[in-house]
Amino acid sequence: MKCIINRRAQFSASHRYCLPELSPAENAKQFGLCAQAPGHGHNYVLHVLMEGDLDEYGMVLNLSDVKQVIKREVTSQLDFSYLNDVWAEFQETLPTTENIARVIWQRLVPHLPLVQIQLFEHPELWADYKGNGMEAHLTISTHFSAAHRLALPQLTLEQNFEIYGKCARVNGHGHNYHLEVTIKGEIDPRTGMIADLVKFQKAVDDYVVEPFDHTFLNKDIPYFEKVVPTAENIAIHIRDLLEEPIREIGATLYKVKLIESPNNSCEVYATSTGELESAQQATVTRLVGV
Repeated sequence: MKCIINRRAQFSASHRYCLPELSPAENAKQFGLCAQAPGHGHNYVLHVLMEGDLDEYGMVLNLSDVKQVIKREVTSQLDFSYLNDVWAEFQETLPTTENIARVIWQRLVPHLPLVQIQLFEHPELWADYKGNGMEAHLTISTHFSAAHRLALPQLTLEQNFEIYGKCARVNGHGHNYHLEVTIKGEIDPRTGMIADLVKFQKAVDDYVVEPFDHTFLNKDIPYFEKVVPTAENIAIHIRDLLEEPIREIGATLYKVKLIESPNNSCEVYATSTGELESAQQATVTRLVGV
C-alpha cells in the first residue's frame, strides 16, 4: 500500500536578487526592493513529501531518520545563512523561492523517495517542485471582501430558499474571501524565476482584487448579473479572468483556489492544464455540518 508522508522543517536565511552582469540601476529595475544590498531575510517553512510502501511497523520511513537527513543535507547548511553564497547553485541561478525548492530537491533526492518539495517564503508566497527539470509552481495568496446573494431570478423566494437556504435572503451576505493563485513555468536558469513576481501580483490585483473588493458581486460585477455567484462560479470566473494576463507575463495559470470561509473552499484548474474534462468542473470542500 502506497502512502505519502510529509515532514516539515524550517530555516531562517537571507538572500538578494542581484546579477553582477547588470548595473545597479538595471538590477533595481528588474528586481525592485529585492535588489537592495545587503539583502533581506525570511523564515522559510519546508515541507518534504515522500512516497513509499508501509513496512511491518506501519511506517513508510522512520521519521527520526528523515529528520536527520533533512537537517544534514539542508537545514544545518541553510539556517542563518546568506543564500547567495552558501551553495554554488545559487551563484549560478538566484535563490528565488522556486529555485531554492528545486535545489533542495536535488540535495535530498539521493537520500529520500521524494514526490514533492513545498517551500514557503512566507504565508502568502510558496513554491512547489516535483522533480520535473526546471518546471515549478509558484503560488501567491491574497484576499478580498465582498457580498453576494445566491438566487435564480426565475424562481420564487421559497424555491430559492429550498436550494440555497439562508444564502437566498434578499439583502445578501458577505465573506472575507481568501484567494490562492498558482502559476507554473520553467525556472529561468539565471534569474531563478518562473515569472516576474511583481507582475504576477499586479495581474491578480488588477483583474481580481481591486474589481471585486468591497462589492456586491451580483450587482457590481457584470458577469454575476446572470450567473449565481457561488464559490464555484466565482473561482471559475477568476480563472477565466487571469489566464491571459498570466500568459502575458510568461507563465501559465495552473490553479485557482477560493476559500469562502473556514468551512467552504473551491479549486479549479486552468483549462490549458488538462486537469479538467470541462471548464465547468471544480473541486469543492465543505466541512461536515455546513
